[in-house]
Amino acid sequence: MKHTSRSSLFRRNLLIVSALALLGACTVGSDYTGPQQVLPATTAGASPGFARADTDFRTDAPQMADWWQSLNDPVLDRIEQQALSGSPDLAAARARFDQARSTLRLERANSAPSVSASAVYAHLRTPDTGGQNNSSSSNNSSNFYNLGLTASWEIDLFGGQHRKVEAAGARLEAADASVADARVSLTSAVAQTYIRFRESQQGIVLARQAIRQSEALLDFEEQRFSQGVTTRADVDRSRSDLEQARQLLPPLKAQADVYANALAILAGQTPGALDQLLADMAPVPLPPADIAVGDPQALLQRRPDIRVAERKLKAQTAEIGVAEAARFPSLNLFGIIGIGGAKSSDLTHLDDFTAISAPMLQWNFLDFGRAKAQVNEERARRDEAEAQYKSTVLGALRDVEDAMGNFRAARENTASLARAEASAARIATVQQERYSQGVASMPEQLTAELDHTMAMQALVEGKAELTGNFVLLQKALGLGWSDAPSVKKE
Repeated sequence: MKHTSRSSLFRRNLLIVSALALLGACTVGSDYTGPQQVLPATTAGASPGFARADTDFRTDAPQMADWWQSLNDPVLDRIEQQALSGSPDLAAARARFDQARSTLRLERANSAPSVSASAVYAHLRTPDTGGQNNSSSSNNSSNFYNLGLTASWEIDLFGGQHRKVEAAGARLEAADASVADARVSLTSAVAQTYIRFRESQQGIVLARQAIRQSEALLDFEEQRFSQGVTTRADVDRSRSDLEQARQLLPPLKAQADVYANALAILAGQTPGALDQLLADMAPVPLPPADIAVGDPQALLQRRPDIRVAERKLKAQTAEIGVAEAARFPSLNLFGIIGIGGAKSSDLTHLDDFTAISAPMLQWNFLDFGRAKAQVNEERARRDEAEAQYKSTVLGALRDVEDAMGNFRAARENTASLARAEASAARIATVQQERYSQGVASMPEQLTAELDHTMAMQALVEGKAELTGNFVLLQKALGLGWSDAPSVKKE
């Protein structure tokens, strides 16, 4: 009879739980359908800047990862790989991804029942008067032994927990995109710093060359002054030119050290760790002849920061459902089952057990508008996230347009500087030949060589500016990562 009663109780509870589970299929809040379209339909595949096809840019898809290899600089390739494996900033982004993954696992676990084991021993001592006619008192003692399981489960009646899992999943995807965004920023910073280091390194060589040429001019002017064929003003002018040439050298040395140390830090190493690798002289690397930029629609899918903003928008949309669910009743199931008795031997009587089932329904219906205010707050945050997404998209398009324009201008400027340097080189060669033939004076020859050195210095700066704009364009395009995740996804 007892067994039949317990079976009926079990079936009745099972039916109740099943009915509640079906009721829990109701999920409040709006399902996420994606952000509003930012690009008009007429520019979904092109925009004014992207459509300006010329010899500099191609509309096919760019190389996603390892874009710096197009600069054909083995030292840069090596430093980039060291940075990707040793950067503390990238390690921090990966750690944030692990945190988001743990949060998602926690929210998924919160959807399931919680079961814990318990073991209890209690000793009870109570006073006993020993009857009405007995004036003396005595004590009664008893023991209690129990082994059992305690279970609790909050039924997700209106989908609040489901929305929490949805939000955590979106934040995990945002954290994964943040890792990719950190790679984009890191690889761009390494390339920019490396370019500036090579520019400073080349500048040191040319500054020393200019100093030697200025010293030769000063020596010649001093000889002429001693012979009485020139004035002291001419000597002072040459000395002033020499001092100006010397003033350029210390800042260039300091800049080279700063950039070398910055490269070491970006690679996750101590300052000076890359000095030996950077010691050999090398020119400023130049970008390829033409560059693939793709189209705006592909840019929206490629740039990690856009993906981060879009996933945050999805997470915030789910948070509205969490707040909406809090306005409705919540149901918690609590149960205890165990064995035991007054003696320790009672723990072996498996057919005698204690069972408690306690469903609890809660509804904070009188909260004076707190829940509604929370919903409105989450909706406002969702509107903010959508505005931030739109701002990120428009900013990305602007970044690409600006980078393309700056690159075009830098390429034209570098071409002009190269022509000027070639002209200065020809003039220096002609003056050298004229001096060897006795037609030109030594100052004319030295001045032509110094002008050529200055033109070479300007060309180095122009090349660095050109390649720097190429790097900025790659960053604006969202390059520097691959679809293969660098961290394990959930």
